[in-house]
Amino acid sequence: MNTVASSESRIQDVRITEDEIIAHLADGRVISVPLAWSWRLSEATPKQRANFRLIGAGHGVHWPDVDEDISVEGMLHGVPAHRPRSRPGGTDAGGDGDQELSSKPSQPTRPKRRARVGSRGARG
Repeated sequence: MNTVASSESRIQDVRITEDEIIAHLADGRVISVPLAWSWRLSEATPKQRANFRLIGAGHGVHWPDVDEDISVEGMLHGVPAHRPRSRPGGTDAGGDGDQELSSKPSQPTRPKRRARVGSRGARG
């Protein structure tokens, strides 16, 4: 038996249901991942979900209204998008590539030293 596997999977079409992101691949396969894997698409409106375009000759999908990208490799290998953790002050932590640039120069942090109790050599 001879099996041919494409090393370059490409998406031809995408459909989103209430629970799944479904990709139809050029080689005839249909793959799906839980919608919850993309928190941006989970929270998007049906209109925002319907507005997508294939990118990288079908290697991925981009939803411009919610700034989400999903690759066919990520779907095949089971890589969900993680929601960034909130920082104090309301900014999001990195993890999805979105980082705020600050005008303040960053300064290295130094480890805190423990305060000594008593003095050396003084025993009583």
